[in-house]
Amino acid sequence: MGHSIFSITLNNFIKILIGFGVFFVFSCVEAQKPKPVPVPNLYFPPNESALWEKMPLAELGWDQMALAELLAWLPTQDTRAFIILKDGKIVVEEYWGRKLTGAGEMDQNSLWYWASAGKTLTAALVGLAQQEKLLSTNDRTQKFLGEGWTSMSRNQEREIRLIHQLTFTTGIDDKVANLDDTSPAGLKYLAKPGSRWSYHNATYTLLEKVMEKASGKPYQTFFKEKLGDKIGMKGFWQQTGMNNIFYSDARSFARFGLLLLAKGNWNGTSIWLGDYFEKLSQASQNLNLSYGYLTWLNGKASYMVPGSQAVLPGSLIPQAPADMYQAMGKNGQFLMVIPSQNLVIIRMGSSGGDALVPFLLMRDIWQRLDQVIK
Repeated sequence: MGHSIFSITLNNFIKILIGFGVFFVFSCVEAQKPKPVPVPNLYFPPNESALWEKMPLAELGWDQMALAELLAWLPTQDTRAFIILKDGKIVVEEYWGRKLTGAGEMDQNSLWYWASAGKTLTAALVGLAQQEKLLSTNDRTQKFLGEGWTSMSRNQEREIRLIHQLTFTTGIDDKVANLDDTSPAGLKYLAKPGSRWSYHNATYTLLEKVMEKASGKPYQTFFKEKLGDKIGMKGFWQQTGMNNIFYSDARSFARFGLLLLAKGNWNGTSIWLGDYFEKLSQASQNLNLSYGYLTWLNGKASYMVPGSQAVLPGSLIPQAPADMYQAMGKNGQFLMVIPSQNLVIIRMGSSGGDALVPFLLMRDIWQRLDQVIK
């Protein structure tokens, strides 16, 4: 009898231990689950309206003298539009110079080109296509463009996947006469995909055809249905030479930046979510730490620039916050997103020299802007 009671007690004790162990394991699993990052409190302008709430400078405590100096300097650099959003509200909105057509002065309805800043917009569209299971970034590019989209051997071409195009690691030769040439003759083997970073416009531009094949829709239609119309963006994609360029007003540029800041949530409506979009603004490979999915990153230990294989030490824009990430295009088309400060900053215009990515101009802007925000 005593043995029986001891057995029952021991069995119960073991069950308790097992139960506690299971609870402990599940507790650890729960503790290890990544917690969702809260979306900051943001204002969103109405989609079908010119209304956009403003935030008085006095509420921010910024240096108004330094801001006046910045706004006086910007037009000397052929800046045409400059917008600062804080918590989604307009703090600064200024326009200078002539419209892109030359007919009339720039204003909030004037169109301008995004140049390579449109790469980040394309990266977002690829993510939306993956979200709808139209494609996977691990898919071979051949799946959409067919065999022979390059002049490589079949086996060499099969190694290239969409993720390599998103991260500029296709290994396609960038020592060619025209980096915009998307014809097979202009796309030659140089290195194994994933082993080399190079800023190659043609490999990016071909993502348009990938998207059209995957969705069965014109690129412009896919953009409008899945993103543009949902957040009130005005703009269009247009073939310009061998490039596909996005044109919009500065406020549409700012709307896209606000969507990025809000992690894909537009005024309570989820436009995107998931792992892909978290990675968009993180280092996408270990070659150029300052490059995500067709997007430039700040605050990293090193960076590379177009046309060079040199790895340069330090942050791309050392004057700016370390968590800033940015879309950047020729002649200084800039979209800057700074999560730690709930800021979105837009600059459109000319100047910036001949660099494909005029990061030196952005450094000059931040040399002054840093004095404003301090």
